[in-house]
Amino acid sequence: MRIIGITGGIASGKSTVSNYLIRCGYSVVDADHVARQVVAPGTRGLKKIVQTFGPQILTDDGRLDRQKLGQVVFNSPNQLQRLNEILQPLIRQEIIRQLTALQRTDHQLIFLDAPLLFEQHYDTLCDLVMVVVVSPAIQLKRLMKRNQLTVEQAEARIKSQLPLGTKKTLADLVIDNDSTIARTEQQVQQWLDNVQ
Repeated sequence: MRIIGITGGIASGKSTVSNYLIRCGYSVVDADHVARQVVAPGTRGLKKIVQTFGPQILTDDGRLDRQKLGQVVFNSPNQLQRLNEILQPLIRQEIIRQLTALQRTDHQLIFLDAPLLFEQHYDTLCDLVMVVVVSPAIQLKRLMKRNQLTVEQAEARIKSQLPLGTKKTLADLVIDNDSTIARTEQQVQQWLDNVQ
């Protein structure tokens, strides 16, 4: 059994790759999903965030308002660091719990989809790392459209992560997502065919 890390920049196409793998029957631990779990209402993570950033980052029904929090942290490296100091230990603990549970099954390959795979050292949990890359112009356009952000907001989020070029040099496998979804899936399938 091997753990394969999937990473790339924001809006590079990690979810496209992960969704394809899920459709093929593979298990994928999604760090973004875990990050949402650890800040759900009533969790220790949400309580710590409110203590640090104030109740104004909550919606009227007591949930985390990701857009308001993003406005605070993506324009201030210090605030982003404070957020990561709160969330990353909780996220890491849950990721390890989920990976451990999957290791007890008969899965030959388990995937960890983590945007901050290298930044948070999740690559140390992986046997191999796949990075999904996209041109900067396409990345910016996708992020602005997906999250309804201004150019400045999107650029701030992109700059908060390790550059795609650096991730590419650290990876064992590179998936180019500049073309169609079908072409991206074809690259993943070719790799799967070679490791089976």
